[in-house]
Amino acid sequence: MEREFKVGGGKIRLVVGDLTKQDDVAVLVNAANPQLAGGGGVDGALHAAAGPAVLQECQAWIAEHGELGAGRVMRTSAGALPNTAIYHTVGPVYRGGYHGEYVALEHCYARSLAMLRAEGLRSIAFPSISTGAYGFPLDRAAYVALSTTIRELTETPDTIDEIRLVAFDEAQGAEYAAIFDEVVRTQTGT
Repeated sequence: MEREFKVGGGKIRLVVGDLTKQDDVAVLVNAANPQLAGGGGVDGALHAAAGPAVLQECQAWIAEHGELGAGRVMRTSAGALPNTAIYHTVGPVYRGGYHGEYVALEHCYARSLAMLRAEGLRSIAFPSISTGAYGFPLDRAAYVALSTTIRELTETPDTIDEIRLVAFDEAQGAEYAAIFDEVVRTQTGT
């Protein structure tokens, strides 16, 4: 299962797979916790694959800046991974949707893409941010991810070659695919 949509000189690809194996993109995005300490899910997998150097960079950042708030992004090297960098972003904990969760989740994507452009890098892979332990409903999180990435490519054409959204299994991929088709139709009028 794969979907692709071209917009603004770039493309958004939806794939099912292991985020740590997306070695043909410049940046991997980590769905981090505020302490940048690794953990479960995507965060634990990325830290395990990247090795201890990335955790050391995270610890140094925390010592200087304190916890990373929801919707913010910080950068480390990719450690042992072949990518250029890892962007660590903290998604919001879902509390019913009335506490700024949608805006914070949108910021995770938009600020990661702004950092990518600022560094002159052209490809990035995102996991499904906040849909695991943080409880964001998958369909709503997928809508935020897709509408934000399409908007970013439309508003900043020819700056990003590929935004890859990586679903970790077929069920998550199917949910994203349904939302993908809806968002593309809504935003393109088809």
